Formats: sequence, structure tokens, C-alpha cells
Amino acid sequence: MTEPIQIFHNPRCSKSRQALELLSEQDIEPEIIRYLETPPTEQELSDILVALNYQPRELMRTGENEFKELGLDNPDLSREQLIAAMVANPKLIERPIVLANGKAAVGRPPENILTIL
Repeated sequence: MTEPIQIFHNPRCSKSRQALELLSEQDIEPEIIRYLETPPTEQELSDILVALNYQPRELMRTGENEFKELGLDNPDLSREQLIAAMVANPKLIERPIVLANGKAAVGRPPENILTIL
């Protein structure tokens, strides 16, 4: 049995809604993870970063107030510290993220997710 397709979703985000619609058009009903309410663990986020081939800051919403307030642009912060900051402040995590077939994609633009289906 294959793993279910998951989407880290924020219903208030237009790109996230568009990605969910694209999945629906492909007859895919993903497991919806409302990551603002249920953030990933540090290990889950680390695994997502590996699947994306991203460094932590590449998955951060640098325009959020929390990014500046927490000093997350500090180059001395470790990977673990950046991941911990995203888990503690899930608003900092870029969205949507879709996980499928052992791969991950950020839906910006939403069509990016089609590459892993």
C-alpha cells in the first residue's frame, strides 16, 4: 500500500487552496494537515527539508514579523535552531507543502506539486 498524499495546508492561503483544488482535479483526496493547528515535529520538518533538498531558511516566510523578531536572519543559528523556531512558530513555514511518493514540493506556484504526483 502506498502512503497517503499529504498537504500542509492553511485554508486562509490562496496558494494552499489552489494546490488542494489541483489535487482534487487529479482525483486525489490528500490527508490535510492544518499545520498552524498541528505543527510538524522537528524530525518531521527535518525530513521534509531533506525531501525538498532545502536548507531551513528556504522554507521560511522571511516577511513574517516573527522572522525579524526572533532574529532568524542571524547566520550563526544552526539548522536545529532554525527548525525549532519553525516548529514553535508554524506561521514561519512556507505553504503549501505536498508530500507524495517519498517526495515533497512547495506549491508556489501551485502547479509545482504536479511534479511529484
